[in-house]
Amino acid sequence: MNAPIRMHSDTAALPSAAPAATAFADRHVGPGPGDVDVMVEAVGAKSLDALLDDVIPASIRDQRPLSLGPALSETAALARLREIAAQNQVFVSLIGQGYHGTVLPPVIQRNVLENPAWYTAYTPYQPEIAQGRLEALMNFQTMVTDLTGLDVANASLLDEATAAAEAMTLARRAAISKANAFFVDRAVHPQTLAVLKTRAEPLGLSLVVGDPEHDLDPAAVFGVLVQYPDTYGAVRDWRGLSARVHGAGALLVFAADPLALALLVPPGELGADIAIGSTQRFGVPMGYGGPHAAYMAVRDSLKRTMPGRLVGLSVDSRGAPAYRLALQTREQHIRREKATSNICTAQVLLAVIAGLYAVYHGPEGLTAIARRVHRHAAVLAAGLRRLGLAVPDTAVFDTVTVAVGDRQGEVLARARAARINLRPLAPGAFAPEAAIGIALDETTEEATVEAVWRAFGGTLRYGEIAATVDDHLPPRLARSSRFLTHPVFHRYRCETEMLRYLRRLADRDLALDRAMIPLGSCTMKLNATAEMIPITWPEFANLHPFAPAEQAKGYRVLLDELARMLVEITGYDAVSLQPNSGAQGEYAGLLAIRGYHAARGEPHRTVCLIPSSAHGTNPASAAMAGMKVVVVGCDRDGNIDLDDLTAKATAHADTLACAMITYPSTHGVFEEHIRDICDVVHAHGGQVYLDGANLNAQVALARPGAYGADVSHINLHKTFCIPHGGGGPGMGPIGVKAHLAPFLPGHPALDGGTAPAGPVSAAPYGSASILPISYAYILMMGDAGLRRATAVAILSANYIARRLAPHFPVLYKNHNGRVAHECIVDPRALKDSTGVTVDDIAKRLIDYGFHAPTVSFPVAGTLMIEPTESESKRELDRFVDAMIAIRHEIAAVEAGRLTIEQSPLRHAPHTVHDLADDAWDRAYSRAEAVFPEGVSRTDKYFAPVGRVDNVHGDRNLVCSCPPVESYAE
Repeated sequence: MNAPIRMHSDTAALPSAAPAATAFADRHVGPGPGDVDVMVEAVGAKSLDALLDDVIPASIRDQRPLSLGPALSETAALARLREIAAQNQVFVSLIGQGYHGTVLPPVIQRNVLENPAWYTAYTPYQPEIAQGRLEALMNFQTMVTDLTGLDVANASLLDEATAAAEAMTLARRAAISKANAFFVDRAVHPQTLAVLKTRAEPLGLSLVVGDPEHDLDPAAVFGVLVQYPDTYGAVRDWRGLSARVHGAGALLVFAADPLALALLVPPGELGADIAIGSTQRFGVPMGYGGPHAAYMAVRDSLKRTMPGRLVGLSVDSRGAPAYRLALQTREQHIRREKATSNICTAQVLLAVIAGLYAVYHGPEGLTAIARRVHRHAAVLAAGLRRLGLAVPDTAVFDTVTVAVGDRQGEVLARARAARINLRPLAPGAFAPEAAIGIALDETTEEATVEAVWRAFGGTLRYGEIAATVDDHLPPRLARSSRFLTHPVFHRYRCETEMLRYLRRLADRDLALDRAMIPLGSCTMKLNATAEMIPITWPEFANLHPFAPAEQAKGYRVLLDELARMLVEITGYDAVSLQPNSGAQGEYAGLLAIRGYHAARGEPHRTVCLIPSSAHGTNPASAAMAGMKVVVVGCDRDGNIDLDDLTAKATAHADTLACAMITYPSTHGVFEEHIRDICDVVHAHGGQVYLDGANLNAQVALARPGAYGADVSHINLHKTFCIPHGGGGPGMGPIGVKAHLAPFLPGHPALDGGTAPAGPVSAAPYGSASILPISYAYILMMGDAGLRRATAVAILSANYIARRLAPHFPVLYKNHNGRVAHECIVDPRALKDSTGVTVDDIAKRLIDYGFHAPTVSFPVAGTLMIEPTESESKRELDRFVDAMIAIRHEIAAVEAGRLTIEQSPLRHAPHTVHDLADDAWDRAYSRAEAVFPEGVSRTDKYFAPVGRVDNVHGDRNLVCSCPPVESYAE
C-alpha cells in the first residue's frame, strides 16, 4: 500500500490517531452498530457488505483501500490545522484590488457565521420555513439597490469577476445594439478582466480593452464596463460616457465598491444600467479570496433577465406578507440548455452577513466608516506629495497609486519589514514606469499611514499632515441622495436589540440544527463543529488572496494536501481547487475538455450528450462553454438508454466533445453499464464528464477516474461537509485525468495569464477559507470512516425506500431492487385519485417538523429523498413515520371522509395563527392541524407563515424592503 498522503513538517509531531472508542466517525455516522444491524435486516440483506454488492456494479467496485491513513481525533485534527495556520503570516494588506481589511461585528460572527441555525440551512425553495434568511436577503437586496441607485438587485452572486461576466451576457441579451463586442475599461481589476476573457471566448464574444474616454467607439459594442472607483483608485464622472453609450443602443455596467457609494454619486444617477461588485468589505473576512457575496443591481426593465435569485414579497394563505424566491422559472433548473446562466449556488450566508453589517451600522455608520477611510487616503496622498512623489491630482476614495520607477523593490521591502503589503504594478499598467498601489480600509489606523510613509523614506507625523489636508470629494462626485432609509437599518443600534433580531430571524427557519433535511441530490449531512472552528482563525480568515506566496505557506500546505486527498479518493491525476461552486466546476471541466480538443486540432468538437435526467446546471454549463446540447433518453428504470447514446454518439462522431453523466444517476441508481457508456463516448472521440454531485455514494467504494471518466467536479458542500449556508457558499473543485491537467483553470496572479485556460473565479483558489472544513473532515474520518460513511448513506436510503414502499411507490430501482444513496417516491397517482399534490405533501411535512425532500426533480410530481449517513435511525424512523401518517391523511380523502380542500394537507403548513383562531370551522381539529401524530408539543416547530402564494408574488414583484406602512393591517 502507498504511504499515507498526509504531509507534516519535519519539526512537527505527528498527531495521534483517534482511539476507537472516541473516533470522530462514531459521531459523524448517525446509526450505531446495533442500528445498522437492524436496518440491514429490514432491507433484507445478509450484511452491509452484501447490500453494497447489490447496489454497486461489480465492474466499478474498487476493493483497494484508500491510502489516506488512520483517522485523527478532533483534538489532533485541530492541532494539525493550528500547525498549518501558523505557517501563514497575517500582514496588514493594503493591496486592494477588490479585497480589503474589514471588521466583522462580533455579534454577527458569533450569532450568524458561527451559528448552525444559519450555516446549516438550505436554499430557501420552501419559503414557509425560510422566512428568517429570506428577510435577511431582502435586507441585502435593499442595501444594494439603495447604494447603487438602481431599481432591483438579486440575492447575491459568486464573486465580483463572475458577476461582471454575468453582466456582460445580460447586456448582450438586452442591448439594442447588434454589435458583438464588449468594451472593458483597462482600469478594471485584473482578475475581472481575466474572467471576462474566459467567459467571452466560448460564446464568440469579442472584448475590447482600453480607455473609455479615448478608445471607445460606442457603435461597435453592445456594452461597456467601468470600475468605480477604478483599480488604481481614480473616481471619474461617467455621465458623458453614459450618454454616448446609450445613444448607440448599448448598455453601461459599473463595477462599484459599495463602501465608496456611501460618499459617491451612485451608478444609477450616473446612467448605469447594471451595477455589480463585491460586498466583501461589509464585514466578511478576505479569507485568501473567499467566500464573499457579489451583487448585481439593474434598472427595472432588466429585472426579468437578471441572473441568479431574487427574494420577493408575496402573501400567505391568510393574506399576510411572506417572503419567497421570485421569478423562479428563470432558474437554470427549469430552462436547462436555454438557460442564460448556470448560477446555482450563490453566497447566501455571506450576503446575509453583508446585509446585517449594514443593519448593524446603518447609513450613518457606513458613511462614518467611508469618511474615515477616505480621510486616511487623502492624508496619505498629501504626505506622499510632501515626500516629493508625483501623486496624480485625481479624485480618489480609498486607493492611492504612485509611480516609483526603480525604487519599487526598495519600497516594497521596507513595507514588508513593517509587516505591510503594498501592491506592485509593472511598467505600463498604471504609468510608463513601475508603480505602487496603496488601498486603505476600515482597519487602517493613523500609525498605518505613518508606516507607509516610512516605507517611502519619510518620517512624517499623521497629525501634522492632516492639519493641512482638505479631503472632500469634488461636488460633482459627492453623493446627495439618501440611502438605507428603511426602519430595519435604524432599529438595531444597541447590541441587545441586534442580538434579539438575529435570534428572531433564526427562529423562523428550519435548518439541520432542528431536523433532518432529506433533500435528494443535496446531501445535507452533518457539518461538525470541529470542522467549522478553523474558518474564523485570523491565519485563515485575514489573508489577502494576492499576498506574497511566502506569507501563505500554510495555505499552500493545506491546498496541496487536500488536492492529493481528493486525487486519491476520486482516482483522477490532478485537481483544481479554484471553482467556487458546483456549477463553476462543471463549467471549468467543460472548458478543460474544450481546450483539450482545440489543442489537438479539433476545435469543431462541440456536441455534448446529456441524459434527460441530468441536473439543470449540466446543459446550462454546456451552453455557456459554447457546446451544443444533444439530449439522450433514459429507459423506464431510470438508466441511460445505451442504444440511444450509441446512436447519437455515432451520428455526431465527427463533432462529439463529451457526454455529461451524473453518477449514480439523478434517478438514484448506479448505471450498470457505466463502463460501456464511457467506452462508447471515447470510441467516438469524446470525453466523459462525470457530475460529482452524487459522489457521497462512491467515496472509498468506487473511483470515477478508474472506471472511465475523464473529469468530475467535486461538491465539497455535499460530500465533504462544507455547509450549504442557506444556498451558499459552496466549492466545486474539479478532478481530471492527466491529459486534461494542462487545461485546468489558470490565474494571472499565479501564471501571469500565460496558462492555456483562464480563470473561472476571481481568486486563484476560489473560496479558500472554507477548505479547512473538508480537510478536517477527511482527516478525522480516515480510510475506514470514509468507507463506513458511504456504506451507511446507501443503507439509509435503502432503509427509507423499503419502509416507504408499501405506502408510496419507489420509482426507480436497480435489477436487485436496490437504490443508491437516494430514492424517488412517486405520489402522482394520488393526485389523479384524490387531488393531493406533491406540494401538499411537502407543506404538510412542515407540520411534522421536517424540511421537504426535493420536489418535482428530476421527475415532476415526485419526491427525491436523500437521508445521508449522518442521520440516526431514530430520525430516519421519525421521518418515515411522518410520511406514513401523511399517507393515512391521504387515505381519508380517498375514502371520502373529507375532500382535499377540507383536508389538513391543503391547508398546511399550519401556524400559531391557526392554533389561536377564534373562528375555526375546518373539518379537522386544531390539534390535528398543528400537533399531528408523533409531533412533540414541547419541541414543536411552527412555520411563521402559512402557504405562500407564488403566483401573487410573481405578478406583484417586490424585491426590496417595502415601506413600513405596508405592513399595517
